Amino acid sequence: MSTTILDLPEREYILPGTRTCAGCGLPIAYRYILKALGPRTIMTHPACCLTILHGIYPKTPIAINAVNNTFASTAASASGLVAGLKATGQDFTVLAMAGDGGTFDMGIQALSGAAERETNFIYVCYDNEAYMNTGAQRSSATPTGAVTTTTPFIPKEQPKKDFIQIMEAHHPAYLATTCSSYPGDLFNKFAKARDIKGTRFIHLAVPCPTGWGFATKDTVKVGRIAVETGVVVLYEVENGEFRLTGKSLSMARSGRKRPAEEYLKLQSRFKKMTPEQMADFQRQTDERWEQLLKRAGL
Repeated sequence: MSTTILDLPEREYILPGTRTCAGCGLPIAYRYILKALGPRTIMTHPACCLTILHGIYPKTPIAINAVNNTFASTAASASGLVAGLKATGQDFTVLAMAGDGGTFDMGIQALSGAAERETNFIYVCYDNEAYMNTGAQRSSATPTGAVTTTTPFIPKEQPKKDFIQIMEAHHPAYLATTCSSYPGDLFNKFAKARDIKGTRFIHLAVPCPTGWGFATKDTVKVGRIAVETGVVVLYEVENGEFRLTGKSLSMARSGRKRPAEEYLKLQSRFKKMTPEQMADFQRQTDERWEQLLKRAGL
């Protein structure tokens, strides 16, 4: 299935005007997520950038039902919603969304337990690679060489946690990666996930101009270059079958991949990277890309 912008449903579930930062990639992605899932969706989220997007009670720009939960309990909240809907005989898609801090770090226990139980919800980690809502502090999703407010002088030395691999080890019913800069790929994956039963995990790459240090007009550009350099790879795993998708698939077929430096130089968070760290970042990117190409049989 290939979806273009012109094929997307016209109905909107995000009304004009949100409280996110200028240039935020999250409302771009969320717009297409809700178009794919439709009005019979209940979502739950912790204190995070998405809370800001949803607004302050009793006013919200979002036209679906939503629940606020504590930072570490998004998957537990979603599990409760699934149980409640089953008990009352109601048919809704349960959507859980949290950032990398609420997923990679504080939320991993509840999510791991729910995935092991094959709980019937879609869990989305929108990954902007730091605790952005509270001031861009380092998380385990922060990549090598990035400066944060808790690593202000020496850039982060450790590599980003491979959380997608951790989730795949749980054998979810569906697993996918996507990016806010590719709405067709994003829409396709959420439309597919909607109709699958069991735990579905989607990793969503979301550029953040405030925390990453780039011009607000360049949000889509930065996301696209992330994919074109192989820093973010678009793929899905369904019934154990691995497939590259969208731009990543066309790159694999053409053999064209841009150097990671083109991605790094767009963002001030990488301004303190040493040449050795930059070379290591390229090595990490290339190794992962080659592993995924081999897995895809390309």
